[in-house]
Amino acid sequence: MIQFKNLNLTFNPNAANEFKALKNINLHITKHKLVILKGVSGSGKSTLLSLISALIKPTNGEIKVDGKLIAKLPDFHASRFRSKDIGFIFQSFNLFESLSVEENIALPLIPLELSQKEIDDKVNHAMKLANIEHKKNQSVKDLSGGEKQRCAIARALVNDPKIILCDEPTANLDRTNSLAFIEVIKTLKSLEKTIVIATHDPLFEALDFVDEVINIENGEIL
Repeated sequence: MIQFKNLNLTFNPNAANEFKALKNINLHITKHKLVILKGVSGSGKSTLLSLISALIKPTNGEIKVDGKLIAKLPDFHASRFRSKDIGFIFQSFNLFESLSVEENIALPLIPLELSQKEIDDKVNHAMKLANIEHKKNQSVKDLSGGEKQRCAIARALVNDPKIILCDEPTANLDRTNSLAFIEVIKTLKSLEKTIVIATHDPLFEALDFVDEVINIENGEIL
């Protein structure tokens, strides 16, 4: 499902403040697997997620997602790729606080020119998967941290993406809500999603449904 070949990413190349964020990455993630990218802050794991979702482009090397080369996609095509294939769950949730839960979840559907019934059906299904349907009309600013995370999960699922990317998803959650998040991830794996989680949370280390843990340090896979 996801393949990196001889990939490098350098910020400010040939400048005094040049920084090699990723170095000669070769990586293969199989369809329907749950993979943990493990490393301290600044190790490069979040950058890998950004490359998988075509939010940034590598300096050189190849990225294939579901058989498609995405490393050099123009911005418009990269956006189309993300809207179809990628669900992204961010550490800081990235929700619109003034909008309701339902409105936040529906936002990714706006460019798709769907009917209102299609939008409602997709939003209701995503809310049910994330167990947040009971808060559908509540303003996001009034939600707890765990509820905001569930809203963010539902938004990531609303397009029925093939790949779910999670960037430090439990960093702003207490233990109870972190365990609840893990249960949602377990459900998503049973739905045959390919899931990649960048984290250094030890809660993920002993999970029996994790397929692989990839250790990253200083931009290199160990």
